[in-house]
Amino acid sequence: MPRYEYRCRTCGSTFEVSRPMAESSAPADCPAGHGDTVKLLSAVAVGGTTSAPAAGGGGGGGGCCGGGCCG
Repeated sequence: MPRYEYRCRTCGSTFEVSRPMAESSAPADCPAGHGDTVKLLSAVAVGGTTSAPAAGGGGGGGGCCGGGCCG
């Protein structure tokens, strides 16, 4: 079940709520009982490796066109 992070506008505390995605936009009360809360955007980290090309573009080692033709 996804966890959503909220911040209370009254007391400034942040807290998380586990709830189904279908209820992701439903309001959440602060643990202190305040109702004026806002859902925060969370960064998602995904594990694994990437196969991004090396800096310099092209991946062929020749600069802008990927070869030795840019002379």
